[in-house]
Amino acid sequence: MGLKRLAAGLLKTSRRLTGRIRDVVTGRKLTPGTFDELEEVLISSDVGVSATAKILDRLRTAWEDRKIADGDEVIPYLKQSLKEMLRSDGAGIRWAAKPPTVILVAGVNGSGKTTSIAKLAHHYTAEKKKVILAAADTFRAAAVEQLTIWAERIGVPIVKQQSGADPAAVAFDAVEAAVSRKADILIVDTAGRLHTQEHLMRELEKVNRVLGKRVAGAPHECILVLDATTGQNAIQQVKMFRQILPLTGLFLAKLDGSAKGGSVIAIRDEVDIPVKFIGVGETPEDVEPFDPDEFVEALFS
Repeated sequence: MGLKRLAAGLLKTSRRLTGRIRDVVTGRKLTPGTFDELEEVLISSDVGVSATAKILDRLRTAWEDRKIADGDEVIPYLKQSLKEMLRSDGAGIRWAAKPPTVILVAGVNGSGKTTSIAKLAHHYTAEKKKVILAAADTFRAAAVEQLTIWAERIGVPIVKQQSGADPAAVAFDAVEAAVSRKADILIVDTAGRLHTQEHLMRELEKVNRVLGKRVAGAPHECILVLDATTGQNAIQQVKMFRQILPLTGLFLAKLDGSAKGGSVIAIRDEVDIPVKFIGVGETPEDVEPFDPDEFVEALFS
């Protein structure tokens, strides 16, 4: 995507978070009051109380140890601290030893799940991978229709059944198709209705079993799509879904439409699940494998 385009997608967050940080520190000597102002900026930008405390502790220690003395030295130090906080093991996709690699995608209704799946399909198709989609969110007729439209637009096959069909049956057909057509990647959409958790859990466990019986180790990735505009509420969604699914990664969607991109830092601090992708626009091209260094540079650019 490139740093310039990523920076454009993060513009609202940059103005709210890093722009205000610059207003606080630029051209000023550091004082205890500076840290109070920074705390207010970070918390109001959805960085989270815990992550904010860690960031400020690092800054205070550096100031007390005379590693930084004035505000102009804060930005480089802050950037380095954020990069370290956002780095994680397992940030890349866990590929199957033998294709297809099966990616199960979850997320509450309205999170941007369908569009995010389309972005993933486009991303891997552009890398010359053979991708198949599975419309296993059969609870909502609109979900199947939307995913079908995206599949046609991107030019990838989709496996689906009638609305209300058994999601595990769709998953079975899809994984059979992926194996027989020698696909590189199978992306499986799933229902996202948390208000019926028990039923959803049984449904997803069944889908998992079907996938794992046909392809060793499947699903190889279990990715939760989060709406960045919900800020701190995204953390609660992670905690709820991880009770149902063995989550391996997060896809943070709608970052371009929100000034709450600081929630990436809060999420990384509070849940030990790596952010693997970010969505910063409405077109299929607007997806970026998450790179902490690029993300921080874009925020401060």
